[in-house]
Formats: sequence, C-alpha cells, structure tokens
Amino acid sequence: MSILEVTMLVCFGISWPFSIRKSYVSRTAKGKSVVFLICLIIGYAAGILNKFLIRYDNAVVFYIINLVMVCIDTSLYFRNCKLDKLAEVQNKG
Repeated sequence: MSILEVTMLVCFGISWPFSIRKSYVSRTAKGKSVVFLICLIIGYAAGILNKFLIRYDNAVVFYIINLVMVCIDTSLYFRNCKLDKLAEVQNKG
C-alpha cells in the first residue's frame, strides 16, 4: 500500500463531509457541477477496479469510502435540483 496514495485519498476524503453538509444545508444545486461529481465517481470506481483486478491492497477501503461520499453528494445534487425547481415554480406563482 502506497503511503502517498493513501495520503491523497485521506485528504480528498476529509473534504467530502464538508461538501455533503453544504449541499444538505443549502438546499440548492447552484454552484455544483454534476459533470465534476460524475467524473469523480468514475475515477474512484476505476481506482477500486484497479485494486480488485490488478493490484489489491488495503487502500481500496479509502477509495470505497470516498466513492460513497461522492455518491451521497451527487444524490443531494439531484434532490437540490428538484428543490430549486419547486422554489422557481413557487416564486412565479
């Protein structure tokens, strides 16, 4: 297991709870990029596949944790899109 790889994953992982909280509390998708989130999901999934298919080590745990957090943030993005549309309809009415 590479200490540098794990350090990178931990540093990324530290930031996700803050992003999730902001998405949950703000209740808006404004300022979020779903393309960015999907790219991260693909990247973490590729890292997990690499660990299972080519070179397994315990760093896979950190990839999985990060992937779960990005998926949570992505689901909040879609929830917030719906809330933005509801707010828009209410403001027009």
